Amino acid sequence: MGRGPAKGTKLSLAEAAQLVRPRDILTCGLAIAQPTGLLEAIGARDDFEDLAILSGLLVRPYAFFQRRGVRVLSGFYGPMERMAQAAGATVDYVPADFGGLERLVLQLKPRIVAAVTTPPDAEGWMSFGLHAGAHFTPFLEAARDPERLAIAEANPQLPRVRGLPELGGHRVHVSEVDAWVEHDETPVSLPAASASPEEIAIAEHATALIEDGATLQLGIGGVPDHIAQILASGSKGDFGIHTEMIADGVMHLHRAGKVTNRKGLYDGVSVGTFAMGSPELYRWLDGNPQVAMLPVSATNDPALCRQLRRFVSVNGALMVDLAGQVAADHIGARQYSGVGGHETFVVAAREAPGGKSLLCLKSTATVGGRWISTIVPHIPSDATVTTPRHHTHWVVTEYGAVDVSVLPQRERAEALISIAHPDFRDSLRAAR
Repeated sequence: MGRGPAKGTKLSLAEAAQLVRPRDILTCGLAIAQPTGLLEAIGARDDFEDLAILSGLLVRPYAFFQRRGVRVLSGFYGPMERMAQAAGATVDYVPADFGGLERLVLQLKPRIVAAVTTPPDAEGWMSFGLHAGAHFTPFLEAARDPERLAIAEANPQLPRVRGLPELGGHRVHVSEVDAWVEHDETPVSLPAASASPEEIAIAEHATALIEDGATLQLGIGGVPDHIAQILASGSKGDFGIHTEMIADGVMHLHRAGKVTNRKGLYDGVSVGTFAMGSPELYRWLDGNPQVAMLPVSATNDPALCRQLRRFVSVNGALMVDLAGQVAADHIGARQYSGVGGHETFVVAAREAPGGKSLLCLKSTATVGGRWISTIVPHIPSDATVTTPRHHTHWVVTEYGAVDVSVLPQRERAEALISIAHPDFRDSLRAAR
């Protein structure tokens, strides 16, 4: 079978899907970066013998989940992966953080790397839009390898987001891609979610720890969203933005005049490696000179993040034990999400000058109809530690915030019990 079409060839979705061999490896980005049209066209085929699709946070129940000869390797589980695995599809988790996923793809060198881009502009440039992540650099590498294929799915609804020239500019010329298709689809957005009373209390405790001049890494969910709201309407300011995910909160902080980006690294511009939020966020990002999308190796490298001024990282967790071990991605003998940037930013923020890592979680959860404490004596054997005890810094619940990094083991346990739900504190003390 030949290598493929001439460089820069525009194909139909069906034609592009035929470039995939019965035995092949294809990789694409997570969530917002998935070429949904191409993946649907691949799922329409039933002649695969061993096709491995390496991605993560799949956004729909693609037909390929049910195809014989197709296996999915996910770097980050979401509802689709959990549902497909429960239904018997061949889905497996790749234990790698976000930066490690880029290193893995560069090492494996999948024959096909697919990406979502804008259509070519008047000069032929295609922007990678809302996602650089772990697949921007591998895409460019595949495009320059005569034995591999780089396929772009051009979406006219995708905003053009700038990059930094020294890091590839977050774009590719149409003459470099091996093939491209056009697929007009509204980018996946996140519905606005109201913070619960517990999340509001957690956000208030966390915000009290954020100082003027902090560089912020905010993730997904009610807590980081509410932290951004508090900061946007409050008196603090002079913030920098260095994050993995650019969400609506970044937009609100900019609009409130709170962002100066005097960070010590990538000064003058807010940086992330992907964006996901509301349609309003995507309109704000389009052509915005205040924001740059960078490869994950430029945003999620602890050595780089340690250069940031007063770096504050806000991450979630599923469970924390009295030693300070954190389970954030695997619990109850199942893969729930993924490591992502969790451990990277916990380590980097704690070690940056004046930095703080904030691990935020509600003090209780309901699992299988049972009301349980999320602060536990020991991480159970059917869970996996995401962050070890010696990296944990601040832990925040609706009952307060404690810095466990400065405490010996016995005092650490008592501090964590103090922010557990009151109904569980006696049993936690008894179990120490």
